[in-house]
Amino acid sequence: METLTNTTLDGLKLLSRGKVRDVYETSDPDQLLFVASDRISAYDVILNNGIPGKGAILTQMSLFWFEKLKNVIPNHFITANVEDMPAEIQLHAEKIKGRSMLVRRAKVIPIEAITRGYITGSAWAEYKTKGTMHNIQLPEGLKESEKLPQPVFTPSTKAEAGQHDENIHPDTARNLVGVAVYDRVSSAAVELYARAAEYALAQGVIIADTKFEFGLVPCQQYDHAIMIDGHPMEVILVDEVLTPDSSRFWPASDYKEGITPPSYDKQYLRDWMRSAGFVKGLEEGPDGQGWTIPPDVLEGTKVRYEEALQRLLGNVNTSV
Repeated sequence: METLTNTTLDGLKLLSRGKVRDVYETSDPDQLLFVASDRISAYDVILNNGIPGKGAILTQMSLFWFEKLKNVIPNHFITANVEDMPAEIQLHAEKIKGRSMLVRRAKVIPIEAITRGYITGSAWAEYKTKGTMHNIQLPEGLKESEKLPQPVFTPSTKAEAGQHDENIHPDTARNLVGVAVYDRVSSAAVELYARAAEYALAQGVIIADTKFEFGLVPCQQYDHAIMIDGHPMEVILVDEVLTPDSSRFWPASDYKEGITPPSYDKQYLRDWMRSAGFVKGLEEGPDGQGWTIPPDVLEGTKVRYEEALQRLLGNVNTSV
């Protein structure tokens, strides 16, 4: 399978190139084209080589969750059928089919909406040293990977490309985006996580934590409106949803407290980077040429992404 790490779509203006997605403007000013590449990042570093087919997996999973969770909060998804997209996009159907979405244009809310059901990762590292998680005081005696009494909203900053997101206290996030926006984002994130976690557990998968992104669009239903600079706006779910890029997926059969369980996500890649010598400050690689994934780690990462797709979706048709 060919690995697509960058796209160039003649006739379309590239708006941004993120860690994974290339975002293009369309002939409709209120719509954008999202193309999921096969790029992969870890520790906010984009690796030199990508994972074959990864963009299609992320797209398929996002489409599934957008549909399943649409009653919690509106989302930006319009269509994944290239045939239903504007004519200038259809010219590139062969390249983007299966890895693209036409979406509503939104003003992205500048926080990462991380929601945790288990204490692991950076939250566990902080807890071991301070007894807190995003500066939220937690009970003493928690074990690594222990299930929290209830899902907890633990936001982070949304860093520019090449910079690192920073975990912040909910009060800091509330001050950053405003009370009304914060309340809507935090409550939606917790409900999205809870519903997804319940579904996933029935498939034998634990969602330890996940990261959502939200945006603002003009609101027509004033009972849902949040006034921003005098304009009625609505919070919607944007970007990708509950993929191995944005979540920690653990096999329920292998779960136990006190360890880092095996996972169907990019923790495997993070572990390789650490073993290869990665620390903050070495984003450009030990030789200044970046980080290249060796063939065995690339294949191992690919297999884990495919396993997440199969475990969570099975034979579900997402109409990609």
